[in-house]
Amino acid sequence: MAGIFTISLDFELLWGIFDKVGTRYKPEYFSNTRNVIPKMLEQFGKNQISVTWATVGMLFAKNEEEWRHYSPEFTPSYRDTNLSAYQWAQNHGIRPEVHFAPELIQLILDTPCQELGSHTYAHYYTLMRGQSPEQFRQDLRATQKIAEEKFAVRLQSLVFPRNHINELYLPICLEEGYTYVRGNPKSWYWQETQHENFGKKFFRSADCFFPIGEKTFYSLQDIAIYEKEPVIIPASRILRPMNIRNGLFNSIRLTRILSEMEAAAKCQEIYHLWWHPHNFGNDPVASMLELEQILEKFLELQQKYGFESKTMRSLGEEIQLKTAPLSPTH
Repeated sequence: MAGIFTISLDFELLWGIFDKVGTRYKPEYFSNTRNVIPKMLEQFGKNQISVTWATVGMLFAKNEEEWRHYSPEFTPSYRDTNLSAYQWAQNHGIRPEVHFAPELIQLILDTPCQELGSHTYAHYYTLMRGQSPEQFRQDLRATQKIAEEKFAVRLQSLVFPRNHINELYLPICLEEGYTYVRGNPKSWYWQETQHENFGKKFFRSADCFFPIGEKTFYSLQDIAIYEKEPVIIPASRILRPMNIRNGLFNSIRLTRILSEMEAAAKCQEIYHLWWHPHNFGNDPVASMLELEQILEKFLELQQKYGFESKTMRSLGEEIQLKTAPLSPTH
C-alpha cells in the first residue's frame, strides 16, 4: 500500500470566530479569504489534489431569508449565550460578505477532486453546557437539507467545530448520514479541547516547530472502526497561519510539515493536514506560496514513493474495506 496524503479544510468565515472577535474583525481579512479560495481551488484542481471542505451550513444560504428558512426549530441552548451563532446574529445582524458564500461552495463542487463536507450548520459546540443531543441532531439535519436542496449533494464527512468531539454524539452523526469524522491527534494537548489552558496551547504551538508530541502519521491498521459509529480519521497537523513578523518561524514550521510528509510517504502511512481557509487572510500571497511548496512536495513524493491524495471520504472508504468493525463499546 502507498502512503496517503489527506487535506481537510474548516470553511467558516465569521461563523467560526464570532464568539472570539465579536464585531472587531477586519473586513479585509475575510475579503482576502474570499479572494484566495478560488486560487486554492485552482491549485488543487490543476495538481489533482483531493481535499475535503468541511463547511459551516449557514454559508450555503444566499441571504438572511434563506438562512432563517433552513435554520432548525431547536437551536443550541448554551448556558453561555455568547457561543450561539443565532444569538450573535440577533444582537449584531447579518452581513452577507462574512456570513454567506454559496458561490464559493458551487466553485468547490465544480473543481475536480474536491469533497464538500460539513462543519455543522451553526458551528455547533457539542461539549458546551446547555445544548442537547436532539439540538445537535436538528443542526445536522439542517445542514443536510440545505446541501441537498440547494446543491443536490449528500454530505458524508464531518469535522466538529473547535475539535470538540463528543463521543456520545458519534452515533447521531452516523444516523444523519455522516460516515467519516475527523479526529484529533493522539498527543495529550489535543485531547478535551473544550478545556483549554496555557499548557495545552503552549505545547500545541511548540509542536509545530519541534518534535515534542507523538508521531503524527499513522497506518490504516492504527484506525479502529466501531459498529454504529462513523470512521474516525485522525488529524496529523494544522497548517498554522503565516507569522508576518517572523519569517524564521514560518520556515521552521513549513520544514516540519514537509519532513513529516516525506516520512509518511516512505513509511507508506497516512498524513492528514488541515487548516482554515481564513488562516490565509492576513497574508494571502505568502500563504499561497507556502501552499504551492506543500503541493510541490506532494507531487515529488507521489513520483518517488507513490504517495496518494485522498479526501476524507475516499480514505474512509479504504479504511472500511480493510478494517473489520469492533463492538460499540470502547
